Amino acid sequence: MAVEILTEMGEDELVSRLADEKERLFKLRFQLATGQLENSSAIKKAKKDIARLLTELRAREIAAAEAVAGGAS
Repeated sequence: MAVEILTEMGEDELVSRLADEKERLFKLRFQLATGQLENSSAIKKAKKDIARLLTELRAREIAAAEAVAGGAS
C-alpha cells in the first residue's frame, strides 16, 4: 500500500481499511496457528499496512489539533 494512496483517502475510508486489515491479520494469524499459512511474509506485510494506516490517521489528528490551536490564538 503506497503512502500517496493513503493521503488521498478520506478519513472514513482509512478507518474502514484499518478494520479490514486488522481482520486480515487475525485470519492470517489463525491460519499460522492451524498450519494452513503458506506465505508467512503476509503477516509482516499486514502489520506494516496497519502501521501505515494508523500513522496517517494520527498525522491527520495532529494536523486538526494544530489547526484548532492555531485558530484559537
